[in-house]
Amino acid sequence: MGTLVFAHAAYHGKEVRSEARTPVRQSQEAGAGRSTVWLVGSDSLKDRRSFSVVYLQPHTANAPLPPGVDHWPRPGEAVLSPGLLEAGAHEGIADRYGKLAGTIGRQGLEDPGEWLAYIRPAADMKVERPIELVTGFGPTAGEPTEGLQPGSARDDDQPEWMFEALLIGLLLLPSLVLLFAGIRAGAHGRDRRSALTDALGAMRRDRALLAIGETARPTLLGAIASVPVIAAIMLNDVRIPYVGYTLASADLRQYARAALLAPPAALAIALGSAVVADQLSGRARGNRSRAMSRGLWQRRVAMLCPPAILLAARGPELAGENTQHRVWITWIGLALVVLTLPAAVAAAVAGLGRFLERKGRDRGWAGALIGGRRISSYPAATARLVTGVIVALIVFTQAIAWQGLFGTYNSQLERILGDADRSVSEIGPKGAVSEHDIGAFLQRLPAGDAPIVLTAPPDRNDGPITVQGGCPALESLHLPCPDTAVRVDRVLDRRMQQLISWDTTGGTYLKVERAGQAELARQSALTSQASTLVVIGTGGHSPSAPALKELSYRTFPRGAQVRFPGEEWLTTSIPDRDQGRWVRLCGVVGIGVLVLAIGVSAMAEFLRHGRALAPLTVLTGGNRVFSSSAAWAVTAPLAIAGLVGAAVGSWLARPVSRPGSTAFMPADVMASTLAVVLALSAALGLWAAGIAWKQARDWQA
Repeated sequence: MGTLVFAHAAYHGKEVRSEARTPVRQSQEAGAGRSTVWLVGSDSLKDRRSFSVVYLQPHTANAPLPPGVDHWPRPGEAVLSPGLLEAGAHEGIADRYGKLAGTIGRQGLEDPGEWLAYIRPAADMKVERPIELVTGFGPTAGEPTEGLQPGSARDDDQPEWMFEALLIGLLLLPSLVLLFAGIRAGAHGRDRRSALTDALGAMRRDRALLAIGETARPTLLGAIASVPVIAAIMLNDVRIPYVGYTLASADLRQYARAALLAPPAALAIALGSAVVADQLSGRARGNRSRAMSRGLWQRRVAMLCPPAILLAARGPELAGENTQHRVWITWIGLALVVLTLPAAVAAAVAGLGRFLERKGRDRGWAGALIGGRRISSYPAATARLVTGVIVALIVFTQAIAWQGLFGTYNSQLERILGDADRSVSEIGPKGAVSEHDIGAFLQRLPAGDAPIVLTAPPDRNDGPITVQGGCPALESLHLPCPDTAVRVDRVLDRRMQQLISWDTTGGTYLKVERAGQAELARQSALTSQASTLVVIGTGGHSPSAPALKELSYRTFPRGAQVRFPGEEWLTTSIPDRDQGRWVRLCGVVGIGVLVLAIGVSAMAEFLRHGRALAPLTVLTGGNRVFSSSAAWAVTAPLAIAGLVGAAVGSWLARPVSRPGSTAFMPADVMASTLAVVLALSAALGLWAAGIAWKQARDWQA
């Protein structure tokens, strides 16, 4: 419950600070007054999402500063956010935009980890579109102007209700399942006690007080233990692992009252659930004849499970890739799998129990014999355990697969650009640049870097694609270096093929010309033709994108975009990839909680018969029977269910994640999930064995 409060606090805090730093454009009616020259651009780190880079300078003596910036940087200086300085340290981000003049304060950032840079260019900016004059920031300065604010949260982040639904579905609901499992653990003894109190004339209120008294101690301890955790989160910024998001403690403190009410609310829910569970226990009655009459029906339903799995995994292929029937077949198949799976698991568990019992008898394995006899005699308990884990993993894999549809575009680009040669960098100056600026850039290129210019044919016709450069660059691309222009009909170098594919339209052959830096600068500065300035590495050398970006900010008024061919398309799709990490993180945690709940229920069922195992210590000559019995009754079913659920869930997710995806299910996510399931199964088995051993010791005493 506290996570829901924290999520709302984070969204609200981001919205407040985003609105507070949104500029107010100077209107013609306002006339001359205090104003700041303002332009929002962007930049990116390698394989990471883009971030805002704001160019600003004072237009008047009393020009307003954006929130979080306490003084005007000098020309050629920059103010960066702490998160950007940390994330871009390996790329030398502190020196990329000029001399570092300070860091942006918390009040000027949407969240503590936001990437943001304010740059004051070395040369004055001319106020013309898209450069604007702003008179202040936030609602207190006037009417904020949409489109001028820095940051991309409004475009990239999912709505709050959607994120809250994710937390409810993958964290809160599994926690409730764990709560109910804990309440019903050891229910057999409580049900007998309740029957006795009813026989003695106890009222419903008396039973409720008994249930509250039994549940109060562990739930109260849990609620008290959560208070320091909540307080620590509200006092210190917390970086969430895997997703890399940092919670602002200041935002959480704004909702301290609601957050601190979460433990009492959880305590009330736990006590209320205990009372309700106690009142409902014993009302449902079954009989042997009814169970026997359902046996044939269950076997028939079990036979439908394999066809249902086949329909869910392979049926959508019959409907084609882009039809509505594909989705319907997928959902119908999944529904049939969930409906028929319990019966199939029950049949398999009963058969496994008989097999285990037979093997234990033949080999003299006491633990296997006891576990097999128990499973064959009480198959429903083990079937519920196995079914719960498998269904949970199927739901989890479906959530991952459906979320992956939003990242399909990113998956397609990753597949296309996965083999891209990054030893070539396109240079795209931001704004208008002069021939002199480009010449200065070319003269200061690092050793081993060589420039070329690609010019597409005019009007996208079938004319030549002109390639100009010096001999080192042309020869590195396996092109001739002639004194006069020559025609080339076949491109051998892979870098050249990628440049033509991504950066030119039209053209049926290459026209290769040798050109010096002055000619390359002149061609690049021409706005009348579609030219692309490219830097390539010679002699096996690859250009350094961070170094080229830093050089661009030293020579161009507003720097330049530096990227390998096609990278701009990949950068725009990275937010979808990053958002998928939330689903994976919450899903793995939720699966862990569900498996823990199911395991606690299985352990309680095992301990129900644990005291009956005590006399066996005399017959077997030790306590090893407890660990082996717990392994077969608790650990093995959980572990097998995890492996089967992972395999079946991944296969059933195939029709959803196949279009444009490179894999059905991320290997790291499935490996993490399996690790959690296997670790919990081992821990619960050891726990159950320890408690059973303690029961045996008490019996011997």
